[in-house]
Amino acid sequence: MSIFKDQFPRMGASGQSTGTYQINQSIRFDQSENAYLKRTPSTATNRRTFTFSAWLKHSDQSTNGYHNIFSVRSGSTDYFEIAKLVNPDRTVNVMDIISKVSNTTALRLVTNRDFRDHSAWYHFVFVLDTTNSTDSERVRFYVNGLRETAFSTETYPSQNHDTYVNTTNEHQIGAYNGGSGYMMDGYMAEIHFVDGTAYGPEFFGEFNSSNIWIPKEYTSSHGTNGFYITGETDSDLGANKASGNTFATYTSSGMGTHDKVLDTPTNNFVTLNPMDATGLAAGELTGGMLETTANTIDAIRQTIPFPTSGKWYWELCMVSKTQGNWNYGQHKFTDSLSERGTNVDWIRTNFYHGSNFSSSSNWTDGDFWSNTNNPSAGDIYGFAWNSDTKKIWLAKNNTYFGSGDPVNNTGTPLGSGGTAGVEYTVEMYMALSQVMVLNYGQDSSFNGAKTRQGNQDANDVGDFYYAPPSGYLALCSKNLGAE
Repeated sequence: MSIFKDQFPRMGASGQSTGTYQINQSIRFDQSENAYLKRTPSTATNRRTFTFSAWLKHSDQSTNGYHNIFSVRSGSTDYFEIAKLVNPDRTVNVMDIISKVSNTTALRLVTNRDFRDHSAWYHFVFVLDTTNSTDSERVRFYVNGLRETAFSTETYPSQNHDTYVNTTNEHQIGAYNGGSGYMMDGYMAEIHFVDGTAYGPEFFGEFNSSNIWIPKEYTSSHGTNGFYITGETDSDLGANKASGNTFATYTSSGMGTHDKVLDTPTNNFVTLNPMDATGLAAGELTGGMLETTANTIDAIRQTIPFPTSGKWYWELCMVSKTQGNWNYGQHKFTDSLSERGTNVDWIRTNFYHGSNFSSSSNWTDGDFWSNTNNPSAGDIYGFAWNSDTKKIWLAKNNTYFGSGDPVNNTGTPLGSGGTAGVEYTVEMYMALSQVMVLNYGQDSSFNGAKTRQGNQDANDVGDFYYAPPSGYLALCSKNLGAE
């Protein structure tokens, strides 16, 4: 299911599950860190028949074009890749599958459909069987359980075509030619490769009672060079969990233990949204859409709005700071970014860091902009938003400003006001170079800047640095009661 406000995505195609099979973690691939997994098989196996299945939540912040999901190459003219192709303004986000031999294209499928929902977990299944007598059946590509049939480029391989998959060349997940560009940016979970067998999506997922595609446990074998990567082992994110195939472990590069995160297809967390931003340049949103570095005047909002009721908690770490300014606001989700400060549904939060401090008549409630409260590198700020009272409280290193008490609704809030029954979203407004990392409950390490603390909300959900105030929850699909 996808829900949109105009072109801006809110909820993804997945991350909502009523199934019994739960995925507890995903692997973050941070393009800015050249993060990927790699393995060189010791023995060549079936190059004509295999299945690749993975859940993907993408960021795609670079403008370099290809964002590789799975690839293998032998020199510059012989390779195979499954990738997303993104144009510079991010309006094109298509899937591109290529097999080349001696620089001649043997296989290429480019989807007509775009995949621009940065809030969504997508399930991709690529099936190859070049032994099939029907050319269009030699390659099949599925998204969320349904076969893609419309392609802008459609070249099928000849019968018995040998790809470079399952050769003794280095195989890569999240990259093409390792560290030289073409890196994936985002999250992956439940990565399966089945050597020698062509399986459909029904082996990896199913439709629930609401006709939403959800994961299910894969119970078949993986074949000689097959693998199953879950990311559950902190020290070995590429460990192969396939029965009898533990030798086929992928080695991580550019990754750390902090890249195991709680954002998964069965519990989808909110992030910042590159499709709902102004002034955002390539490379200014990294770390799985949680880390921002603003070099110009930028504004950005989150993927999923706060519900009209309930209590919600999140954190921000000022990893580093320079002279400049930034502030926070609660913004009516149905209004555009350009409407900031022009109506009653913009709750200016007065949290300001800058070289010059001056108040503004547009700012209301807590005056937390003074030199005394100016942030330092490493400070962690906690935000507690009550959708029922339309009040938001601010804590610095677990101490609330204005003697604030979000549990008892006393003290001075960071901001208040708004309209009953309206969904609000966080808006960050930034200028000059600041490195800030958000945590909505998926990663209390703040992309490796801090030691993970593991505090959970009242529903035993999330990973926060500080314990959320009593009754305040992480903004994720489990707490939203998504079906």
